[in-house]
Amino acid sequence: MHPLLSKTAAALVVSALAQGVAQAALFAVDPGPYLPGNGGFAAWYQDTHGRTLDLCLSKAVSSRVPGAPGAPTYMCSLLPTPGVFDDAQPIVFPSNFPDEAFWFTADTAIVDAARGINLSFGTAIEAAFAAGDPMEGDQVSFARVRIRVDVPLAGTYVITHPYGVDVFNIDTPGRRAINMTRDIGIGSPKTYDGALKGDVGPFLRSVNGPYSETNPLTGSAEQFVGDPNLTEAVTGSPFNTNFVRIEGPNGLDLRTTLFSISGKLSTVVRPTPMIAQRSTYSRTAGESAPVAQQDVFVMAPPPPASVTLSSSTPVLNLSEADTTGNWYAQSSANPTLPTTLQVTADNHLAIPSSTPTTLPMALTDLVVIQRAEYSLSSGQLTLVASTSDETSPPVLTATSGSGAAIGALSGEGAVKTLATGISPIPPSRVRVTSSNGGSDTEEVVIVQ
Repeated sequence: MHPLLSKTAAALVVSALAQGVAQAALFAVDPGPYLPGNGGFAAWYQDTHGRTLDLCLSKAVSSRVPGAPGAPTYMCSLLPTPGVFDDAQPIVFPSNFPDEAFWFTADTAIVDAARGINLSFGTAIEAAFAAGDPMEGDQVSFARVRIRVDVPLAGTYVITHPYGVDVFNIDTPGRRAINMTRDIGIGSPKTYDGALKGDVGPFLRSVNGPYSETNPLTGSAEQFVGDPNLTEAVTGSPFNTNFVRIEGPNGLDLRTTLFSISGKLSTVVRPTPMIAQRSTYSRTAGESAPVAQQDVFVMAPPPPASVTLSSSTPVLNLSEADTTGNWYAQSSANPTLPTTLQVTADNHLAIPSSTPTTLPMALTDLVVIQRAEYSLSSGQLTLVASTSDETSPPVLTATSGSGAAIGALSGEGAVKTLATGISPIPPSRVRVTSSNGGSDTEEVVIVQ
């Protein structure tokens, strides 16, 4: 196999513009120690839906697709490499170990010969070696999205896939006119948390899975999120785009919902993942008492998981709309500040070994910067910002993007202002922070 850096560089023929909304893709990775049985790699990754996948080195084979002599239908993507890895022999690091292995893979294709379209899409959480061949101290991991397309015409092509949208402007059509590989996570060897920042995740899984197969070496039953020897419908996209679609010139619009998926479910017991996103309140004057509203947002596994505001009386259930794992609840309770909410996520119905997770979330007001303007002629910075607490407006304080103090905003109500001279140059951005915890950051508009 080619060295990792060569494979990555060769793929960057056409740049891609990621259009999807940023999402938390993976949640956690095995912190170690990293053992020779896994080639010195992290044993597992966990996604934000709570599924934990082991590095897939099992030689269990599919009971749905028969193999052929010399071509077993493995449930893991075990890629033989002459002189490096012989899949017919025991896996031993480093003398007989794959130069590419995977925690997760998803692949599909769209071929329309009449229109001259040949598309391949692949995504993975991959284990590899920086110099190519297995070697201790050379291990890296990364999240990969790869798109390769033969296109017949120049023009703009939009490719929607489970982990986002990529747009390609093609001047020279032909074979692999679109040839993009986005690898995120490659850093220092044996440092595996970089892939957590990638585009890949939560893990796609077959709608027909999980599949149970027997490991021939141990006799134990193992479970897999898909069978890479089949093409099947999947679920798990953070955007509910469980398909690949290509749109282009002359009304081109093709899609597929069928993928080949690999990934071995881990027996490691992990708590339910949850990511705090926002917990804010607002207060306005009412006829006899303030009218209050609390808004709570978290990311956690989709149903059948449950998420509750466990610190409220009675307990308040959060709602999840579309299986993407974004949860929300609103309470009309008027808070006494400072207040810390307790939010609990429980995913044991989907993953029996999963334990509940409770996170503290500080309740803050919502601050919005309405104007951030600097005049070059006068050297004056003008700020206008508001707080969602209209009945007991807190103090609002401005700082520069670097954290340097600018001053306090003033005003009688929830909308406050600040006009102050700054020299010799304006700040590129400003941050307004409330004494009740809320904040907002905006770019400074420069005027003459």
